[in-house]
Parts: sequence; structure tokens; C-alpha cells
Amino acid sequence: MQLKSLAKQTVIYGLPSIVGRFLNFLLVPLYTYHFAPDQYGIVTELYAYVAFLLVLLTYGMETTFFRFMQKYKDDKSVYSTCVWSLAATTAVFLCLVTGFHDRIGQGLGYPQAGRYIVWFGLILSADVMSSIPFCLLREQDKAMRFAVLKSLNIAVNIFLNLFFILYCPARLQADPGSWLGLVYDPGMGVGYIFISNLVASLFTFLCLLPEWKQMRLTFKFGMWKEMMTYTLPVMVWGMAGIINGTFDRVLLKYLNPDPATAMSQLGIYGACYKLSIIMTLFVQAFRFAAEPFFFKQMDSDQAPATYAKVMKYFVMTCAFIYLACVLFLDQIMYFVGADYRQGADVVPVLLMANLFLGVFFNLSVWYKVSDKTRIGMYISLAGAAITIGMNFLLIPVSGYHGAAWTALTCYFTLSVLSYVWGQKCYPVPYPTRRIFLYLAVVTLLGIAGRWMPFGTTWAKIAYGIAGLGVFGLLAWKLEPELPALAKGIFAHAKGMIRKR
Repeated sequence: MQLKSLAKQTVIYGLPSIVGRFLNFLLVPLYTYHFAPDQYGIVTELYAYVAFLLVLLTYGMETTFFRFMQKYKDDKSVYSTCVWSLAATTAVFLCLVTGFHDRIGQGLGYPQAGRYIVWFGLILSADVMSSIPFCLLREQDKAMRFAVLKSLNIAVNIFLNLFFILYCPARLQADPGSWLGLVYDPGMGVGYIFISNLVASLFTFLCLLPEWKQMRLTFKFGMWKEMMTYTLPVMVWGMAGIINGTFDRVLLKYLNPDPATAMSQLGIYGACYKLSIIMTLFVQAFRFAAEPFFFKQMDSDQAPATYAKVMKYFVMTCAFIYLACVLFLDQIMYFVGADYRQGADVVPVLLMANLFLGVFFNLSVWYKVSDKTRIGMYISLAGAAITIGMNFLLIPVSGYHGAAWTALTCYFTLSVLSYVWGQKCYPVPYPTRRIFLYLAVVTLLGIAGRWMPFGTTWAKIAYGIAGLGVFGLLAWKLEPELPALAKGIFAHAKGMIRKR
């Protein structure tokens, strides 16, 4: 029953979110067909910094909110204390960014783009202040409102990107005297990507006003001190995690073996990273549903068995996604411009890296529910050391290929460390043999699909369909619960669609 509940929540979070995020993914061909790799490299680099700063500015308060809502079940001051804490630190950050934007731009190598820094400061501030209201929606099981607001954010962002990058240039070319000339600057280039994001973030912030009304003026200093003891290791863990996930895109600019093509290589790598979005979307939808679910199950005697089942079905789903993407990679690569397709061989590596990132998230449940977040911090710091060390070693030799293999090595190592340490402190009966069987099968099928000498494209597509069928039949045969679980999820999703 608990597993079905988690699956249903993942469907509710996932369906609208995945559809919206997939539409957002369609911006990748828009960017890669309209901007050269070195220009898209700017986008890739700046968003890498944003990811790091977002973790720093939220400093683990999302996970802390769920933990303390479970600890102080009826105390509404948990919500207000979290929000006021973030409001104070965000205000300091925004003042620093607006006051020193030109110096920051020069330090990053964009002396003429200090305005980008101000825009990103506002984007980050809006996103940080929206984080706890979104957590409140998840805590209150308001998954549909959560998904709708996330999808609206994406819709606004997509609309503005299409308006500025496609519609305005075409309209002004046909009618140079159009009023659009008053609002559109042809020299802005990738800056319109950032403006679109800014408007979407501010719009979402305003849409969360009903959640802001639930906030009180209360700030419990004693509770806040207790929160900080819990959350600071989570912050360090999160920062280490974001180093693992984004630091390669920062280092590529400086460590690339050919400095003249560094920004182009960064753009190619960033576009290829985006192609692993299907895996990323599922992992993200799962995380939205799983974090509150894990905490609600923590006091049950069946919690370890439930966590084990969750892991097994999670890996099965990710393995299927991995196999589908690898077997049809040639078709997927048409989503990016021709100049970016030379990076196709790193996509399978990045897909598997994101799969193990999801595995690591599942394995991290033991130190969250047992309040041993410090151990999670140590494990993530070990991953950060691997990321930094291997990137410095491999990028100068093999460019973005080294960055991709570093990501896979890091997340695999984190998963192993978390599993071994967790089995000593909080044993969970994970079906490791079954999990490794599924991973081995999809890896072998994927390698065969990439390297076998198919005579025609249609023969390769036929192999891809057959490979997915083989894996599906294997899972159906080995998992007796799978048919009933799939039927229940489908029925629930169908009911939610009809209700909407």
C-alpha cells in the first residue's frame, strides 16, 4: 500500500511536470540551432554557478523543513521560522549582487555583461523564497497545485523564449517599423534566455501568495538553532553534491586542452548533458514525491522493507529509460544542432551517471531519517574530492569526455559508500543481485546497439524496439507484483486526468 502511495504521488508530480519540462527541453534545439556553441557555452557556465548558489542560499532548509514538520507535527511556526531565515540571508545576498555586479562580471570574464549578474541575482532570490512554499505544498499533499505552478513557470519561460528568439527577429525582418523594435534588441543574444527565466521566476513567486498567507510573524530562535544544527551538514552535503553535478562545466572553460575552443566545447557538453533530461525528469519527479514519503514511513516497522522495494522499482524504471535513450540515440541527437552532435558518445555515460545519482538519493534515506546528516556530508565531500581531482586530471587530456566519465565515477562511488555505510548503521534489505542484473542487461543491450554493424537505420530501430521488449519481458517475468502495480498506477493516472 505504501509503495502504491509513493507511485501515485510520483505520477501526480511527474505527469504535469514531465510534460512541462519536456516542453522546456524543446528549447535546447531552439538554442543550439540559433546560437553558436561558444555562445551557448556562456549559458551553460552561468547556470552552473546558479545551481551552486541555489544550494548555498537554501542551505538545506527544504530537507530540514520536512524533518521538523515530522518532529513538531502541529507547530506552524516551523514554516514561518524556515521562511524568515531564508528571507534574511537572501536579502543580504541580493544587496551584495546588486552592489558589486560589475566586479563579479569582470571576474567571470564578462566585463560588458554585469546586467546578467543582476538578473541572476533576482532569479535566485525569487527561486529561494519560493522553495519553502513549494515544500509546504508537498507536505500538505497538494501535488496537483505544485505541479501546475511548476508547469506554469515553464510555460511562461517557453513563451518568452519563443517570443524573443523566434518571433521578434522574424517579425522585425518582415516589418522593420513594427512596435517590437521598442522592446527588442538584436544585440541581446543569449541575454533573452536569462530575461525569460527572470520573468518566469517572478511570476511563480507571485502565484505562491496563498502559501505566503499561511505564514506567521513567529520566529522561534530556539527552534532555528536546532534547525541549523540539522541543516548545516545538509547544506555542505548539498554543496558537495552540486560540485559533483556542475563543477565540470565550470572547469571546462579553464582546463580544456585547447583554450581557443574552450567555450565551444563547453556549449557542446552542456547541450549533450541536456539530452539526459528524460532520466533527470524521472529522478526529479521521484525526489519530489519520495522525500516527504520517506520521512512519513520512518517510524514504521516495515520502513526498511518499503525502502528496499522503492529502490528496486526505481532502478527498473531508470534502467528502462537508459536503454530507450541509448538505443534511439541517433534519433535523439537531432534535437540539437549539427555542430553539437559530435558529443553524442558522452550521452550514455551521462545517462548512467544520472541513474546512479538517483540511486544515491534513495540510499541517502538512512542518514536523513536517523538524523545522521553529518555522515551524508562526509560521503558527499568524498564525492566532491573525486569530482575535483578527476576533472583536473582528465579534462586537460580528453576535454568533456573526461568530465562525463568523472561524473559517472563520482555518483557510482557515492552510491557504494552510502550503501556500505548505511548497511552498518541502518540496514535495509536492498535486492542488490536483482538490481545489478537489470543494470547489466541494459548496459549490454545498449553497447550492442551502439556498436553492432547494422546495415540500415530501420534495422537499428528494429533492434531498439526488440531490446526494449526483451528488458520489459525480463522485468515482467521476475517481478510478480509488477502487473498489479502498473495497473494501479495507470488507473490512478487516468482518474486524475478525468478529474482535471
